[in-house]
Amino acid sequence: MSEAAAEKGLYVFSSMSDQTSLVPDYVVSGPVWNMEPTVNYILAQVRAGTYTALDLKNFSMVAKGGASLAPINTSVKGGIPQELIDKVREKEEAIKNGLFRVDINEAQPPASAKK
Repeated sequence: MSEAAAEKGLYVFSSMSDQTSLVPDYVVSGPVWNMEPTVNYILAQVRAGTYTALDLKNFSMVAKGGASLAPINTSVKGGIPQELIDKVREKEEAIKNGLFRVDINEAQPPASAKK
């Protein structure tokens, strides 16, 4: 997908891993998923004989280390304004510190109207 966007000259925000190396002139950044906190939690619970089923989604969140933002690629074509980079880093810190949260809405989106 990143390559197809780059072929059209579009900026790319990768998904689940840093994909800057694929098309370095077009990948700006993107979320990186890290399963290690979830796996470590489960293993510790199993080893202690205390594992119980629970919703593990919070371990996939930035605050728990289960996700992060790939480095911002300042060498993309056209560049990225420093003011925007500063705003992103500020918001990222607020998320890490629990001062900003976007709640997850797992409800099925409404059907789109057909024209």
